[in-house]
Amino acid sequence: MTPTQPGLSSPLMPDGNPTNLLYYGDNLDILRRYVKDESVDLIYLDPPFKSNQDYNVLFKERNGTQSAAQIHAFEDTWRWDEAAARAYQEIVEAGGKVSQAMQAFHTYLGPNDMLAYLAMMAPRLVELRRVLKPTGSIYLHCDPTASHYLKILMDAVFGPECFLNELVWKRTSAHSSAKRYGPVHDVILFYARSSAYVWNQQYTEHTPELIEGAYGRKDPDGRRYCHDNLMAAGTRHGESGRPWRGVDPTERGRHWAVPGYVANALKAGTVQDSLDELDRMGRIVWPQKEGGVPRFKRYLDEMKGVAVRDWLDDITPISSHAAERLGYPTQKPEVLLERFIKASSKEGDLVLDPFGGCGTAVIAAQRLGRRWIGIDITHLAITLMKKRLFDTFGKHAKFQVIGEPTDVAGAEALAKQDPYQFQWWALGLVDARPAEGKKGADKGIDGRIYFHDEQETGKTKQVIISVKAGHTGVAHVRDLRGVLDREKAAIGVLITMEEPSQPMRTEAADAGFYHSPGWNQEYPRIQLRTIAELLAGKGLDVPPLQATFKEAPKHVRNGHHQLEIAPTTSDSNAETEPLAVADKAPRGRQRRRSGVCAHYFRDVVQSRRRDDSEVLDYGDSGCRLKRRSAKKKREVYEALLALRLESTGPSTACPLAEGGEFAKCPFFEPWS
Repeated sequence: MTPTQPGLSSPLMPDGNPTNLLYYGDNLDILRRYVKDESVDLIYLDPPFKSNQDYNVLFKERNGTQSAAQIHAFEDTWRWDEAAARAYQEIVEAGGKVSQAMQAFHTYLGPNDMLAYLAMMAPRLVELRRVLKPTGSIYLHCDPTASHYLKILMDAVFGPECFLNELVWKRTSAHSSAKRYGPVHDVILFYARSSAYVWNQQYTEHTPELIEGAYGRKDPDGRRYCHDNLMAAGTRHGESGRPWRGVDPTERGRHWAVPGYVANALKAGTVQDSLDELDRMGRIVWPQKEGGVPRFKRYLDEMKGVAVRDWLDDITPISSHAAERLGYPTQKPEVLLERFIKASSKEGDLVLDPFGGCGTAVIAAQRLGRRWIGIDITHLAITLMKKRLFDTFGKHAKFQVIGEPTDVAGAEALAKQDPYQFQWWALGLVDARPAEGKKGADKGIDGRIYFHDEQETGKTKQVIISVKAGHTGVAHVRDLRGVLDREKAAIGVLITMEEPSQPMRTEAADAGFYHSPGWNQEYPRIQLRTIAELLAGKGLDVPPLQATFKEAPKHVRNGHHQLEIAPTTSDSNAETEPLAVADKAPRGRQRRRSGVCAHYFRDVVQSRRRDDSEVLDYGDSGCRLKRRSAKKKREVYEALLALRLESTGPSTACPLAEGGEFAKCPFFEPWS
């Protein structure tokens, strides 16, 4: 499917430069059709590794537990078959170094699955080099299974002279393995397009051990320093090789080497002039023994930190309780992508991720003020990236999705091309999570939505979603009723391409209503929705929902790009004034609160879960927190601070402690 089909939107490029774009489709086709030559400043790609395993996407269960349900997205296609043979033939017939490398792989590996993987990667790497600016660079994230083959392929595409680093990232702290060393690292191959590539040196903080050891000396004012070299290896015949104050570096096979940042600050004439100035400033330490060499007095507070090395052991993997963790199996820490983006691009530059996945690269690019393009071949990933962007940046997440249906004609085209992609796209229209299990084994369930509407029991309830792209009849409604009874589900929704017939509507009406005890409201037990209605903005008639996918932490634009807690205010009357929140959600609307329900939050505090995205959002008729003890109020508020939650919309005053000590409550925003 391409953006040229009916009902598909196209990118807006008024100034010739792309806006932030999400593409659905094969990245090879997208690159060839829509990305200009030398238009991208930085590329990061984390392609599926050759694994002979299903490529899975994990989403967090939203039913109050911390388990995860596995959703089958698509199988690895990196198998040697007719399609792989055609891809290999195409790249070989193009000639050049890449052709020679692929022929060598064929000779060594034979026509197997690894060769199929390399045949898939080769034309994509060629296209990525084409779109990269001369000042650009590329980071290819892979594992040791294929990294040595990919490095040869990258040498063929970019040239061995453009290889910069093989970065090693410690992706896990422990991994046992039978009869071999535990595999705990990934490999990132770092190449430039040319010698003119952008580079911004990155630093890490000095470790306490280094500070106490190397910088153990102190001035009377407590300023830490160390003794460092003033000479470097190798002789020179210019100024740096000449004697200074009786010390000849050439006799020692060395030359004078004033630190660069010091020489730039001094702006002295010769090297000897710089040494004289340093000595006058008291920055040279003379040896006490005869024949010793002078050393440089380097202060700790002058140093930016430790220059980042190619062994990335300071960036830890995403923990199970991290706020940014979404449950995606290959999700990388945002700080890892931020390091690459800061080092190899400037604000306003364009970052491309051709294997978008869960969108960590585009999130990091957005956070750092870069433009971006993300591409993925599944609507499941596109839906996840869209939601993550909106959850993180709210109204500041401005981007366009290319390749998604925007009208019925586009939806019909998608359904004909790939029914499963259509199904995942349709589920995304109602923010439903695809059902677990493999294709064709859904037992009448295509998706689920979880919700909670009983504050006392906290019981998890569900909406069952069934998607039908073809002809539908009353039998499908009856089948859905049977599924509801079998699953003991509250509500069922049948999403169809066709307009429901009158017998279908009658059968749905006969199913009756679900009564929500928390909202004291009736909702149709069987609901029929067409694709046209959903595209027009008609939602589901269900109780206010929690998030179906796990939410990303919010990003607050405060200049430092850090999350901030909402400011607290004081209100002496807060203990007696009621919270002004609507009694019920308006019928026919599906909208979440922007914050956290106080009653459920109480349970989260008691269970000591400190991950804000583990907290379920669901509506309530009023805030009961004022009925809790002062100790409980304090406990809830301190946990709130620990979670670093903030309000995304207008908040209503609510007592969080006796005497109105904390009166600002980011739990709710009123219905608008």
